[in-house]
Amino acid sequence: MITILAGGTGSIKMVRGFASHDQEVTVISNVGDNYWLYGMYVCPDIDTIIYGLSGILDEEKGWGVKKDTNNFLRQMEVFGEDTWFRVGDRDAATHLIRTNMLKNGKNLSDITQWMCEKFAVESKVIPITDNTLETRIKSNGEDLHLQEFWVKHRGRGTIEGIEYVGADKARPNPDAISAIQDAELVVIAPGNPLTSIGPMMGIKGVRKELTKNKKKVVAVSPLIGNKSFSGPADKYMEAAGIEVSVFGLAQFYADVCSKMIIDTKDKALASKIQGLDIQVLDTKIKMQNKAAEGALAGFILKQLKL
Repeated sequence: MITILAGGTGSIKMVRGFASHDQEVTVISNVGDNYWLYGMYVCPDIDTIIYGLSGILDEEKGWGVKKDTNNFLRQMEVFGEDTWFRVGDRDAATHLIRTNMLKNGKNLSDITQWMCEKFAVESKVIPITDNTLETRIKSNGEDLHLQEFWVKHRGRGTIEGIEYVGADKARPNPDAISAIQDAELVVIAPGNPLTSIGPMMGIKGVRKELTKNKKKVVAVSPLIGNKSFSGPADKYMEAAGIEVSVFGLAQFYADVCSKMIIDTKDKALASKIQGLDIQVLDTKIKMQNKAAEGALAGFILKQLKL
């Protein structure tokens, strides 16, 4: 079994890559991006994984349902509501049914499992916690939810701080801990280390469990050089005082992983990373299509003899 810690729009590519090799894949999903919208509970990272594995993901945008319509949003505009969060009609149905199930006493884990069944997703998708966890960004004197900062304000402000509100009280999902313990390989997907992976490791017990199992943990870099190839990982790393390079990433993950996959263009930093007691493997890591997704997953499986 391969367990993947996933968050952000890029992680689904890694998940699909391993699934294409007929591997038993379990996904532990970030919930720090979850957001209340028009009274509906939106879980962007969970939905992206489910949509991606079911084949209905809008791959051009990296989120939402492909060929979705926007009649709901147009009507909300008529009512004078702000529509900066572009939720489609079919997507809204997912959020609405989830919210109703929450109100009827179901927890997020049970709802996610039920949705996987409805979307015919064979892989197990596990929220890292059933408790409330929010990634908050302090920017230009304001305290913003990550969605507000990145989507509403398009990430234009200066990042003055990143906080995982609720992480100190959240309990890790027991199934997520078991998935780490039982896996042959644990992969930290090439998501944003601070806003996609960081919230999960901010929960008490998660980072400790990864550290205990670090011999089988491999991190895949979201960077090539000093730039992220998908999303704003470089901007968040810089704001957090982490060197924007695969070496800076390796320092951030040094206690939880024993191996790191970097792009061949960053091969010059391999020996420096190995000084942190992390084995380095280099290849082309940019997943521009399904073939590249499968190739990267295949490279990892071959190199680790799985």
